[in-house]
Amino acid sequence: MRHFLRYALLLFLLVGGMEASAQQGKTWKEMHKVKKKETIYGIAKEYGLTEEELRKANPEMLDPNYKLKKGDYIFIPYPSAKPAEAAPVKQEDTSDIKTRAIRVGIMLPLHDVDGDGRRMVEFYRGILMACNDLKKEGISTDIRAWNVNIDADIRQTLLEKGAEQCDIIFGPLYTKQMDYISQFVKTYGIKLVIPFSINGNHVASNENIYQVYQTAEELNQSAVEAFMDRFGDHNVVLVDCNDPNSNKGIFTSAVRKRLEEKKITYHVTNLSNSDDTFARAFTTDKPNVVILNTGRSTELTTALGKLDALTNANKKISVSLFGYNDWLLYEKYNLERFYKYDTYIPTYYYYNASTARTLELENAYRKWFGASMMNALPRFALTGYDQATFFLRGMHTVGKNFSGNMPNKYAVQTQYKFEKVGKNGGSKNRQFMLVHYNKNKSISSITF
Repeated sequence: MRHFLRYALLLFLLVGGMEASAQQGKTWKEMHKVKKKETIYGIAKEYGLTEEELRKANPEMLDPNYKLKKGDYIFIPYPSAKPAEAAPVKQEDTSDIKTRAIRVGIMLPLHDVDGDGRRMVEFYRGILMACNDLKKEGISTDIRAWNVNIDADIRQTLLEKGAEQCDIIFGPLYTKQMDYISQFVKTYGIKLVIPFSINGNHVASNENIYQVYQTAEELNQSAVEAFMDRFGDHNVVLVDCNDPNSNKGIFTSAVRKRLEEKKITYHVTNLSNSDDTFARAFTTDKPNVVILNTGRSTELTTALGKLDALTNANKKISVSLFGYNDWLLYEKYNLERFYKYDTYIPTYYYYNASTARTLELENAYRKWFGASMMNALPRFALTGYDQATFFLRGMHTVGKNFSGNMPNKYAVQTQYKFEKVGKNGGSKNRQFMLVHYNKNKSISSITF
């Protein structure tokens, strides 16, 4: 496996941004550094362009409030009147990606200045670990990384030598960088994996984009469908937890609506009710399933106490608990009662600290980088590991036409299932699971 820099030095040598230089053979002819008193009209005329051509190459200029500032870098496109055969095109690599090294680009904030940088460094390290393991399967990679922080002009990064040669790019982290990189990957036929939350909908019009992150609304919709599929025949008990700041009403309201549409009776009770009043919402005629309208730890603890009192007083009452992704943060404090109440948690990932593979990777991470993974959920290094393993193995197996659909049996923390968005769009991750804490004290995941 060939890398441009050795693993031990790669992170430290690449955390600083590279100096940009205009390269021949790109969609943009060159970069122009704005001088004092220059105007859009004057710059366009200097390069034989129309104002419209210059503005289209620099979408921020389309904003009515845009002002040209000294020191700005702007793209200078080729004039549209230039003969098509003279326009720069990417030279095709005739070698089969299934047999050659996959060229991987990382365009994320890779620094130690703030939380974004530290999280993305860990994510990047996970990618490196994945590439090292893929080497054992005969999958080669060439890695190029750029520090693209929140203030970076990504246009400079895209003009760097080698950027247009990437087969796949992971990034960016910031929405404001999406316009340019979306246009770039479309031009050069590069796969773009957006690992985390990005506003906007570039994926709808660019078939090269893979959006991994799922919004809260998408997760909520999947959770409602999973709940109805699994608990439609239960006695549903909705518990008001008196949390004025809760956003879980979106879920409980959607569940109530679906239950009413199907003419299924449900019961509502309150966490502050007496034990006797609380118990009236439950039945011994069929199994009960409980939903709280908050994801907070304090209310969860109180509710678990209420359920303890209820089930101790009446052994015939069967209870399951349907929770929220937030509860994964409280697992170590409530594990035994999660088992006791047959708890289900809707999520798009699950970090299981006790599995042999997780322990193996955490030990390898400490050995490689002299530190433990951040105490965050999901684990950023494992996220990078899973994303790189999924896409690079897929590209090696299928080739450049890999669509994001393949068995995901190697996932450590996060599984992926991509679905195409519209006729000309990219793909969004639709993978969803219920983490089930079984009464026999085992944990399983039910994928949808």
